[in-house]
Order: sequence, then structure tokens, then C-alpha cells
Amino acid sequence: MESSDITTSDNDSLDLKEFLKVLSLVKNGKLNVRMPVTQAGINGRICEVLNDIIDMNERLVAEISSAEKTIGKRGNLSKRIELTDAKGEWAEGVKSLNNLITDLTSPTLEIASMINSVANGDLSKQIPLEISGQPLKGEFLRIAKESNQMLSKLRLFSMEVTRVARQVGSEGKLGEQAKIKGVAGVWAELTDSVNQMAGNLTAQVRNVAAVTTAVAKGDLSRKITVEAKGEILELKNTINTMVDQLNSFSSEVTRMALEVGTEGKLGGQAKVPGVAGTWKDLTDSVNRMAGNLTSQVRNIAGVTTALQNGDLSKKITVDVKGEMLELKKTINTMVDQLNSFASEVTRVALEVGTEGKLGGQARVKGVGGVWKDLTDSVNQMGSNLTDQVRNIAGVTTAVAKGDLSRKITVDAKGELLELKNTINTMVDQLNSFSFEVTRVAREVGSEGQLGGQANVPGVGGTWKDLTDSVNQMAGNLTGQVRNIAEVTTAVAKGDLSKKITVDVQGEMLELKITINTMVDQLNSFGSEVTRVAREVGSEGQLGGQANVPGVGGTWKDLTDSVNKMADNLTSQVRNIAEVTTAVAKGDLSRKITVNAKGELLELKDTINTMVDQLRGFASEVTRVAREVGSEGQLGGQANVPGVDGTWKDLTDSVNKMAGNLTAQLRNIADVSIAVANGDLSKKITVDVRG
Repeated sequence: MESSDITTSDNDSLDLKEFLKVLSLVKNGKLNVRMPVTQAGINGRICEVLNDIIDMNERLVAEISSAEKTIGKRGNLSKRIELTDAKGEWAEGVKSLNNLITDLTSPTLEIASMINSVANGDLSKQIPLEISGQPLKGEFLRIAKESNQMLSKLRLFSMEVTRVARQVGSEGKLGEQAKIKGVAGVWAELTDSVNQMAGNLTAQVRNVAAVTTAVAKGDLSRKITVEAKGEILELKNTINTMVDQLNSFSSEVTRMALEVGTEGKLGGQAKVPGVAGTWKDLTDSVNRMAGNLTSQVRNIAGVTTALQNGDLSKKITVDVKGEMLELKKTINTMVDQLNSFASEVTRVALEVGTEGKLGGQARVKGVGGVWKDLTDSVNQMGSNLTDQVRNIAGVTTAVAKGDLSRKITVDAKGELLELKNTINTMVDQLNSFSFEVTRVAREVGSEGQLGGQANVPGVGGTWKDLTDSVNQMAGNLTGQVRNIAEVTTAVAKGDLSKKITVDVQGEMLELKITINTMVDQLNSFGSEVTRVAREVGSEGQLGGQANVPGVGGTWKDLTDSVNKMADNLTSQVRNIAEVTTAVAKGDLSRKITVNAKGELLELKDTINTMVDQLRGFASEVTRVAREVGSEGQLGGQANVPGVDGTWKDLTDSVNKMAGNLTAQLRNIADVSIAVANGDLSKKITVDVRG
């Protein structure tokens, strides 16, 4: 603060020159001067008041300057002048200044708010024409109206541009144009520019779309031809270059895909010479992918082939990532679960299907999801099948045993329900059919009433055809059997002059031919066998052989058998004749030695046993006869162990005869001795005959 060169007098009078100087400086805007306060009294007080006025002005100017910097330079429109100790007009002046600032800044704030809204894309806000109840006037009113008009045009422009942008950019309606009526100047030029941009974009996008659509459809013959500049030109060149590279890349990838995907040639690699950057990376990626896929597919194929062949010991071991890793884990888990599932299902299938143990259930621990559902389904299927099969088995077993009183009652659906209904219907039809066929069979087969016909009313389809077939068969059989019966009856009666003449087919024709051939062969065979039988059996000419020329098969075997039989009989009869002749001549040293089987073997053994028993019997009878007849040893008995039947009876008879003779001779001897001794009281009392 500057000080003046005011001097004071001894009488303390105010230095008016100094006072004027300070006032002049203040008048000229020099507010940093002050009156020196060196006096007391009124003069000193005047200086203090003047200094206070200067200070108030200085602070007011400082506040105004601060407000100017804060509001005008820094843009802080909330700044206000503050003189807290101002009173009266000073306070009113400060208030007026602040009101002026408010009046000046309020429209600006509204304009700023509007501009901020516009900047933020909100075109709905307008500048109010009244602020705090006070209408705008002058320039502020003009600015507000023009700004609001600009906002209206911006809204209209925005709506049209938005519509065009939405239709072109979002809805894909190319060719749309903005239509803004009443605009001129910049707005008209801006609208035209937007429309021109939309038109150019439409043409360019349509051309790009046509090419990219063709590329998307696999047509790489199209290129972008529309005139373009800048980035669109770069896009055009890029897409056209891309099409060229895609042609080359597509050719190689197609070749590799053909080899790998169609021809099954794994390991193929794409070769795209001259490409770089992304295309080279893409080619390398495709080749790497093909290589990885080759390894992975071969490993998966190995496992799935093993699965197909029933080999559940293999798993995927190739190193993979991502979804292929999930697939690897899934397949390996599937293999584990299939192992467990297959084991249990195999066990149940073995029990149910092979061992016939119905009611078996698969137990696969730890499985969930589809495998658990599948296990439950298998078990449910097994349980249902058990009930159904047991019921069907019960009915079919009953049917097989001829019991047609039972039907399937188990609850069934689908094809098993159809099977149930079919079997039950079959049982009903079988009952009716069985009754009629039984009747016809009884009449034809048991009672011998040929010509019977089955009558099954109400049947159709197969059962009617079967009934008709049975009746036709019965009719045909009647004719055929009667004809065969005539021939076989004639053959049975020894009449070989008849043959089967009924018209037959198939096996019956073969039977007809066979029987007729048999009749012919029987004629020839009978003639030869009769001759051999006559020679061997009647004329006693052993060694005869039947000669039936032209026969084969059974008849030849039969002829050979007859001849072999005749030859064997010749050997056996001659051997038996030799032994029996020797026995008849009393020679018990001979036995039958010829090889024999069956009844002839029994006859051989019987005759040989008979010879042994005769030898034993003869020895005992000779002994008893010698003892009784020669040596006089009465009471002897023949002991022939092991004999039975006639030989035992004969032995018993000899022993009885010896016993009777002993008793008789002893009785005669007693009487003879008594007579010799003069005792005539005794008589022979033994029972005798002859």
C-alpha cells in the first residue's frame, strides 16, 4: 500500500492535499492506497472511514475479478460475489451483481443442458422460455427459440436417419432414403449426403452380399465389381483376393476332405502354394487338424472297432483336448460301463436265455443316467419277459400237452399283446380245429371210416385253409390209402399181381413208385427166396444162394442178407447136426463151435449146456445104476447140480425110480427072508404098478 507525503501540523488539521491525492488515486482505480491514520478525533475517523470505503471497493473489485475468472475463464457458473460485511447499497449492489450473474448464467446453463442432452443423444429436451418464472427476452429469447427449432430439425433428421439406419442396418432393407420436408441449406445437404451414403452403401453392400452369398453357397466364381473408394475399396480388394485364395484353399481342402472324408485316406495334407498370413496359418491349421484328426479317428476307430467286435479291453489313449477330450473320456467311460453292463446283461442273458433261469436281474453298481435307465430297462424287460414267457410257456406247454383249456392272462402291450391275442385266438381256433380234426382222425385213423371231412364253421384265413387242407388231405389219403390198402392187402395175401394206380404227387408218388417197384422186386425176390427156401427147407439142399439180378439198395442188401443167412444157417445147422448126431450116437464129447449170435447163440449155448448136463446126468445115472444094479447099493441118488426144467425132472424121476426100486426090493427082501424063516405073516405092502 502506498503512503502519501502528508504532513500534519501541530494543530492536527487534516491534510487536504493528501486527502485529495488519495481520492484522485481511488477515482482513477488505484484501490491499494490508504489514508494514514495518525490523528485522533474527527480527522482520524474520516481517514478510517475513507480507508474502509477503499477497502470495500478493493474487495468488491477482487470478488468481481474472481467471479470473472471463475465464471468466464474456468466455466464455473455457480460462482457468486461474496461480501459478508456489506450493508445497505453495498449489499444491494452485491445482490444485483449476483442476480445479473444468475440471469446471465441460467440461459447458458439451460443451453448447456440442452447441448449436453443432444451430445448424449437425447433430443427430447428443449430450452424453456421461462426461467424461475421470468420469461426470456431479447437475445436469450431468440437464442432459445432458434435452439429449439434446431432441436426440432435434429429430431426430425434423427428420426429419418434412424429409420434409414434401422431399415438398412438392422432390418436389411437396402435402398431406403431419408425424407425430411421443409429443410434447406446444411440440413438439406446433410439429408442428401445421408441418402447418397445410403444409396452407395446399398449398391456396395448388395454387391458384397451377392459375392459373399455366392461364397457362402460355395460359388467362388463371383467377384465384387461395384465402384468403391477408401475402405470400401480395400474391402472390395480384400474380398476379391479372399475369393481367389478361397478358390485355391477350397480346392486343396476339398481334395483333402475327399481323401479323408469320402475315400477314407487318413493322413492327407492340404498344399496351397504362395499363400501367407492367415491363409497359410489356416492351411497349416487345417493340416494340423487333419493330422490330429487322423490320429484321433484312428484311435477312436480302433476302440470302436474293438467294441463292434465285442472287445471291451481297449480304450482311447491319444492325446486330445477340448471336446475331443470329453469324447475320449466319454468313450472310455462308456467302455468301462459297457464292460460292467455287458457282464451283467450277459449273466442275465445266460441265466434267462441259456440256463433258463427266469427272473434274473442285472446289477450294475455306480452307473447313472442312460446306463442306469438302460440297466433298469433291461431288468424291467427281464421281469416282464419272465412273467410273459412263463405265462406263454404255461399256455403253450398246456397246448403242447394237448390241454387247450388254458389262455394267456399276463398283462402285455405292443407285439406281446398281439402275441397274447394271437395265441389266445389260436387256442380257441385250435379247440375247434382240434375237435374236428380229432373227429376226422378218429373216424379215419381209429374207426377206419375213410372219407370223413372236418367241419369248422366260422374260421377264416389260415385256419380255413388248414381245414380245407385237412379235408383235401383226408380225401386224397382216402383214395390213396384205399388203393395202397388193396395192393398191400394183395401183397399180404401173397398176390403180387396188383399195383398202385391212384394219381398221386410228391412223396406219395415216390411211395407209389416204391411200392410198385417193391412189388416187382418182391416178385423176383420171392421167387428166389422161395427157391432157396425150397432147396434148403424142403429139399434139404444146404448151401443154396438166392440170385436176384438188377436189384440195388435194400433189396440187394436183403438178398445178400438172405444169402448170408442161408450160408450162416448152413454152417450152423451142419455144426448142430454134427453135435446132435454125436449125442444121438451117445457121443457127448462134441460141442457146437460155429460162430453164432442172438437166438442161435442161445441155441448154441443151450445145446452145449445140454451136452454138459447130459454128460453130468449120464455120469450120475451110470453111477446110480452101477451102485443099485451091479453093486447092490440100494438108496443111491443121482446128484446133478445146476440142472433145471426137464433135466431136473428127469433127474428127479431117476432118483424117484431108484427110491421106489429100493423100497420095493427091500420090502420084497423082507417078505422073502420072513418066508425063508417060516414066517408067513408078512406080505409085500409097497405100492407098485405094472
